[in-house]
Amino acid sequence: MRRATETSRLSDVELRQAALAPTSRPARPRRFPGEAAARHFLSLLDFSPEELEHNLALAARLKLERALRQDAPTAQALTGLHVALLFEKPSLRTRATFEVAIRELGGAVIDPPPDAALSARESIADVARSLERWVEAAVIRTFAQTRLEDFVAAAPRLSVINALTNEEHPCQALADCLTLCEHWGTVEGKTIAFVGDGNNVATSLCQAALMLGINVRVASPTGFELPAAEVTKAARVARHNVRLQLVRDPATAVEGADAVYTDVWTSMGQEAETARRRAAFARYRVDGRLMARARPGALFMHCLPAHRGEEVTDEVIDSPTSVVFDQAENRLHTQKALLLMLLAPEQGIGVRR
Repeated sequence: MRRATETSRLSDVELRQAALAPTSRPARPRRFPGEAAARHFLSLLDFSPEELEHNLALAARLKLERALRQDAPTAQALTGLHVALLFEKPSLRTRATFEVAIRELGGAVIDPPPDAALSARESIADVARSLERWVEAAVIRTFAQTRLEDFVAAAPRLSVINALTNEEHPCQALADCLTLCEHWGTVEGKTIAFVGDGNNVATSLCQAALMLGINVRVASPTGFELPAAEVTKAARVARHNVRLQLVRDPATAVEGADAVYTDVWTSMGQEAETARRRAAFARYRVDGRLMARARPGALFMHCLPAHRGEEVTDEVIDSPTSVVFDQAENRLHTQKALLLMLLAPEQGIGVRR
């Protein structure tokens, strides 16, 4: 290959040939047999039940192998690959765990500022088409789910991961399920009660739990129920004859449950509704009295950050049966497994359909 200083020695013919040569990059190797486009994870429903189980099993293995550091079998699995983090909403756990996961798999992270990547500065489609030329995947934390869908439509060769939208939080649900598997061993036939807003966390939790054969009860005040469309979609993936029940009374939901889950009453972007929500959710606080209705030893779960004294009391979140920091830790391991499934299937790690 000629060095840059030798450019002047090229003949006119060679210069014309170089100018006419195709400038588009070569197509990437297909990530899944028969599929030219990349694989995405915008929703838990993008996984089959078998893929969900595979993710959890792989995550459990990766958790054990993390102690090996650079000697771990997957320490170089993403070498040469770049992943963009595009976050419109604040984040601690999601951002930190994805950054650590990518680096521990040998990949590289780019983190464009929000005002440059997901703003009115340019269209989502133009951002996606640009990134598709540079990186292999984008982890996106944004508002409407449709923004993710627009991104995918514009850049089909770029793997896109939903790091939270207003409608769904699938990466959190992966960590939740790994936590339940660790503490319960067998999850099939167990019951989890979600107390509070029928929000993105509740939606993804219902989808994942029903796939694994876990019964779910969701207690929400009037006007804050799990959307009917999400109830229908979740019911379609239920296995092992489990049920999703929507109830009004939190005590009814928690009665005899094996785990109790709650989330903040006011999510990001809903700050103007704070007073109304506090009034609506006042009797949905998870305290010691409510937890006493659950099965003895029932787990307490929360995706964090928590508004202590609002949706949960200190006595509950700091209790011996609280697994909130196990959930936070497991974000790392399940997201590592997710990255491998999407970006390294040639190593036999991805699930092939």
